[in-house]
Amino acid sequence: MNTHFKKAWSGLVLIMMLLGNSLIAQQVPDPKVYDAVQWRLIGPFRGGRADGVTGVKGSDKTYYFASTGGGIWKTTNAGQTWKSVSDGFFGGSMGAVAVAESDTSVVYAGGGEKTVRGNVSFGYGMWKSTDAGKNWSRAGLDKSRFISRVRIHPTNPDIVYAAVLGDIFQPTDLRGVYKSLDGGQSWEQVLYTNEQSGAVDLILDPNNAETLYATTWEIKRTPYSLESGGPGSKMFKSIDGGKNWEELSAKETFPKGILGIMGITVSPKNSNRLYAIIENDNGGVYTSKDAGQTWEKVNEDRSLRQRAWYYSRIFADTQDEETVYVLNVSYHKSTDGGKTFKGANAPHGDHHDLWIDPANNQRMIIADDGGAQISEDGGSTWSTMMNQPTSQFYRVTTDNSFPYRIYGAQQDNSTVRIRHRNDGGAITEEDWQPTAGGESGWIAPDPLDSDIVYGGSYGGLLTRENHRNGTSRTVNVWPDNPMGHGAEGMKYRFQWNFPIFFSPHDPKLLYTTSNQFHRSTNEGQSWEVFSPDLTRNDKSKLGPSGGPITKDNTSVEYYATIFTAAESPMKQGVIWAGSDDGLVHVTADNGKTWQNVTPKDMPEWLQINSIEASPFEAGEAYFAATGYKMGNYQPYLYKTKDYGKTWTKIVSGIDAEHFTRVVRADPVKKGMLYAGTETGMYYSKDDGASWHSLQLNLPIVPITDLTIKENNLIAATQGRSFWIIDDLTVLHQAEPGIENKAFHLYKPQDSYRMDGMKRSSLTTGTNRPGGVLVYYLLKEKPKQELKIEFFNEKNERIRWFSTNGVNGDTLKVKPGAGEFNWNLRAENAEGFDGLIMWAANLRGPKVVPGTYKVKMTVDGQAQEQSFKVLADPRYESTQAELEEQFAYLMAVRDKITETHQAIKLIRAYRTELDSLSSKPENLEAIKAEMQEIEETLYQTKNRSGQDPLNFPIRLNNKLAHLSSVVGNGDYKPTDQSEAVRKELTEQIDVQLARFRKLEREQISRLLNIEEMKTKLEIKK
Repeated sequence: MNTHFKKAWSGLVLIMMLLGNSLIAQQVPDPKVYDAVQWRLIGPFRGGRADGVTGVKGSDKTYYFASTGGGIWKTTNAGQTWKSVSDGFFGGSMGAVAVAESDTSVVYAGGGEKTVRGNVSFGYGMWKSTDAGKNWSRAGLDKSRFISRVRIHPTNPDIVYAAVLGDIFQPTDLRGVYKSLDGGQSWEQVLYTNEQSGAVDLILDPNNAETLYATTWEIKRTPYSLESGGPGSKMFKSIDGGKNWEELSAKETFPKGILGIMGITVSPKNSNRLYAIIENDNGGVYTSKDAGQTWEKVNEDRSLRQRAWYYSRIFADTQDEETVYVLNVSYHKSTDGGKTFKGANAPHGDHHDLWIDPANNQRMIIADDGGAQISEDGGSTWSTMMNQPTSQFYRVTTDNSFPYRIYGAQQDNSTVRIRHRNDGGAITEEDWQPTAGGESGWIAPDPLDSDIVYGGSYGGLLTRENHRNGTSRTVNVWPDNPMGHGAEGMKYRFQWNFPIFFSPHDPKLLYTTSNQFHRSTNEGQSWEVFSPDLTRNDKSKLGPSGGPITKDNTSVEYYATIFTAAESPMKQGVIWAGSDDGLVHVTADNGKTWQNVTPKDMPEWLQINSIEASPFEAGEAYFAATGYKMGNYQPYLYKTKDYGKTWTKIVSGIDAEHFTRVVRADPVKKGMLYAGTETGMYYSKDDGASWHSLQLNLPIVPITDLTIKENNLIAATQGRSFWIIDDLTVLHQAEPGIENKAFHLYKPQDSYRMDGMKRSSLTTGTNRPGGVLVYYLLKEKPKQELKIEFFNEKNERIRWFSTNGVNGDTLKVKPGAGEFNWNLRAENAEGFDGLIMWAANLRGPKVVPGTYKVKMTVDGQAQEQSFKVLADPRYESTQAELEEQFAYLMAVRDKITETHQAIKLIRAYRTELDSLSSKPENLEAIKAEMQEIEETLYQTKNRSGQDPLNFPIRLNNKLAHLSSVVGNGDYKPTDQSEAVRKELTEQIDVQLARFRKLEREQISRLLNIEEMKTKLEIKK
């Protein structure tokens, strides 16, 4: 190739690359055009694991906690309510939080949890606030991954220390104790042992800030093991602010042999008095009375040191040097220097951190697997864990009930099923309940009966729950309890989080997986094995877990298992399997033969985390894989269109460290995909060729699973409960170029004839508002008027709203993406000032199911879209019956409006008549008759809400009460309701006829009634 051709070819390639990038960039619009679409927090408000807590010196009501997945939370009312203070700045796993004693507006937060269990997540370095959590900025240690302690100098908030555990998945020299002298702008590593050992505990002597104690921990997690303990686990002391360190673990009286995790504390009442909880064959609670030079074991109770890697925190009381706390499954308190302990629990077990007020040892905050709770009486009582939406969920699925429920297994709690919406104002505890399985499993509701649910958990547990009868049955594939054993001896290897799902073609066919595939057609009475081992089955990775000191075999580290699976919804018998050791298999003949179709270019040993069988093509599938437990944080998404013969990697646009957990295909919009990662949410409109952020208002949190139901996108998170996007059709419709239009009206999603209100709360989930959600894009604020109108199939206008105001209700809009909610109700009946009624309302009725139209007009230019109103399937009423109900309620509404207009006119006429300079002879007679009419129609003595109990209601209230009676539910009016309506209407009409005769024959001779009617906007 000659030089000129090379240059021309290079230039052409460059142009093609730039053009390609431009095309990719143009495939989706500016995100601003759909940012009115928001994620909605469903809940539950039931706390998940917290790893760090602190109170605030001098404030009895202010506390913070570090959530493992959910960011930093703050309360200013002693735990009655909590609010995330990290949203908008950072999020994810947090391991430590500290407030400066000398300036309580200074707060430091360290990312990455110390509780390094199987679902552990890393963090994003150090963050700092100088205004008590309102705003945050980065404060270094960006690649520290896991920060287990933050300590601040008591008199200088710029001097801060961090215990950095480092990357627990791979060797690194970014471990140890770090010190900053400039508030986190720069850091110096002041203590380091080796590349496998990080600092896990760190404390400053409360009486001398130059004296520090630190413990290091040799810890490693792999996909198949946890290793706690080794030569790098040591205890140190510094008396010069970290410049030099003395190894206390080398002292003669310190326990010998391999050390693991260790916690240490100093008594504020006596700096020579130290306590330590030590993982060792001769471990337990040790104490030193000479500042660490000699040690004595005072307690070896295993309840204090069981499962040491998960706990091993110890705290000296702030008022009594003989009082000490040890945290474990329970928290334990000793008042005799550690010789004896008494156990107790906060609202949740598995305790991880404790802060005791230096000035008041009755005031404390504790962190556990249920969040954070506060005590003001030394632990006798604690605040609730039921107000923190920090639940960690592994998977998410839905059922076929209405409104449908969302299902998931909450880490260290029960499984739940929760309504995605209701007719009220919030998603509360009344909307959710425990269901089948346990804390770690998949859940599979019966497709034909949503009250029958199957759920799994660790140990191969598989239960069948009958919610209707309140009964439960265990139907394990192989009920051989594996607890305490490694995977090497198991007949079937069931992972902590093994798949369970129904066939999309046969609602009686239930699948589950170990290292092989199992199926049942008789509700788990028997199981058929229909695959070989579909894993690598590497024996070197099937041993016991825990490390050289304390074994820990719960099945969370069971390896060489089928971790995810799916059957094609397009063709029965096409089944996909992905293993946690990096293999992908498929069968196209219902399990008779299986093909290993693992992508050739994919790194070995990746965990296949989710598989999605295409909703459009039988041979098409997608999967998400991750290698983060090997220190590989890259995203891995693949797709195939030919049953796995060839694969395409599809990660363009996803951040290089946003490792992927899940991919899902939109069942309506072909080529539209959604991906949940450790750090962000993404979508693609070109079948994965390019990805774009769909974070919107979703907090930064690990997204563990996604599912799509009724054009809703539901996310399971590891630290912020469940979230939902209520209308994906806006994303379906959003195309490049619409941002250049003066305005754009999206086609609304078909909406159920259902009530509901949306309101914010710190203690309950956010409900979806009832009615239809109308999304639009507005380039500029309207110069004259923006109008939104709704029409029925006969093109009759039912309701309208305007920026110029309609009946006192003014539509408010601003440039950009917007959302408008119409509750599907016709105009309300007219009222009047001071109206008091009992058990009645003026609310207009809901429109009947059918096709409707929304019209948006901006400064004279209009766009229209149609949508359907769907019947509420909870009701058995026919269309004709609903139309009968609507006609009845409209008749009531119109008669109420007519009645109230008459009352308003009576009052207006009375005022005008009283102001006449020349009083006619019949004035008092006219007024007396008007008063009699008014008091027959309305109880004029009522002035407050309870007055109707004293002054009997009149005709208007009685008729309006029928709106409440007949409008309750979706049913046609009862015969007696119609009889009462006719009777009341006839009585009202008698009074209205009297009034009109009086108005026509006498009042009109004294007043300009037409002008007054126009002024009062009384319509004929």
